[in-house]
Amino acid sequence: MSLNNVLINQHAQINSLVLHWPPSLKMVNEQFFDFCQANKELRIERSAEGDCEIMAPTGGETSWRNSVLLAQLYNWAEQEGSGVVFDSSGGFILPNGATRSPDVSWVKKSRLAVLTDKQKARFLPLCPDFVIELRSPSDNINVLQDKMQEYIANGAGLGWLIDPETKQVQIYQPNKTVSVLDDPSCVSTGDVVTGFKLELAKIWDVGF
Repeated sequence: MSLNNVLINQHAQINSLVLHWPPSLKMVNEQFFDFCQANKELRIERSAEGDCEIMAPTGGETSWRNSVLLAQLYNWAEQEGSGVVFDSSGGFILPNGATRSPDVSWVKKSRLAVLTDKQKARFLPLCPDFVIELRSPSDNINVLQDKMQEYIANGAGLGWLIDPETKQVQIYQPNKTVSVLDDPSCVSTGDVVTGFKLELAKIWDVGF
């Protein structure tokens, strides 16, 4: 049985499979990119310590919710024009050395403009300005909260952790206490991504 099939079969029981590498075998950024390209059927992240975190594909409800998040932010960004939206397959090399793939993210065009063509073709060497993580039924909330704090510590101006099970949105910002919204109908970005408002009705109630 392939590693991918094992992850699919165990998806209800595990959040991710963590591979610990000895110091002598830890991959540099280009090697990690090639490793991910050789295993495109998997979503793979890397911690600041160099461990690989391999996540199983999401279920249908989570995948649909992710598409709703992506569509709303993408449609707004196309009209607003100052930034670019990335989906969950996009990798970012954070300043602390971790490589993360937020469910949805947004980066200012001015920051992307200074990257070389080679950098743009691989995992982007920056932390997004705005990130959204959507909790799936198998996700450990503490792991996601730590990941949100990591984004903020590495330069993100705003992060939303959306939990459909509890109908809560946790809002992360630099130098601010995490705030929690209970069953909001919408949530807005404030000054970081000026003008974007996420409608949550379809996130709370799956529409298929």
